[in-house]
Amino acid sequence: MAVNTIVRQARTRVRAEREAVDAKADAVEAFADRIADLTATPPSPPPLAATVTAGTPRSRQSDDRCRAVRQAFADTIRPHSVADVADDEPLLETVRAELSDSIAVALAPTTDRSFSPGLKRAIVSATSDRRTELATLARALERERTALDDAQATVETVTDWLLDADETPLTGLGFDALRTRHETLATHRNRCTDLTDRRQAFLRAATERSTGTRISHRSLGHYLYEDFPVDHPVLATATRLDSVCVSCQRAVRDHLVRRA
Repeated sequence: MAVNTIVRQARTRVRAEREAVDAKADAVEAFADRIADLTATPPSPPPLAATVTAGTPRSRQSDDRCRAVRQAFADTIRPHSVADVADDEPLLETVRAELSDSIAVALAPTTDRSFSPGLKRAIVSATSDRRTELATLARALERERTALDDAQATVETVTDWLLDADETPLTGLGFDALRTRHETLATHRNRCTDLTDRRQAFLRAATERSTGTRISHRSLGHYLYEDFPVDHPVLATATRLDSVCVSCQRAVRDHLVRRA
């Protein structure tokens, strides 16, 4: 009997995403360590003749440190950031997406900004924010994995019984056995309904961040399963199983009526 097993595929997808998030978190940690090792240089007052120009000129040493920040980012975070976009995305565009517009501008080789204590603090703060976001995403993925494990247990209970029952044709069952099969199918339909209710309640919830913002489970599902043939693998599977049980019940009832 062909039964939709897309929940199993969803579990594989969540596992892969969790591994990617963990790898990115490690990369952000490595970037933070390299930034911590760089010494910021307080900006020097510009010469009187230069006051008509914007910004504070970089020293050679400060320029080298901005270059070191760009290289650290390229070595650590960037490989995990461009996985879903074109590999030829400019480095500073990736910095902009991962940290901020202002940091990307400050680190640009064409910008007349030094690697000042203020810039270092901004980078450290942005990096800390990314670590918090990734930790929250990891928790949301773990909750999704747990929910999928629960769903898979229900799916296997129903499908295992259906496959086993399919081995015995209805013509080989007596009246009492047919009635028991009908009642068992009703129990499995209740399991499908309960699974649907649990999943809908889960999708209405969210994983909270320490900052007070949150990751909606529904939006996380849209992101995770955007390439799947169905938007909601658990709900689609529960609906499919219930439909199979309804068809089986109908066939059993026909036999019961004929033998009554």
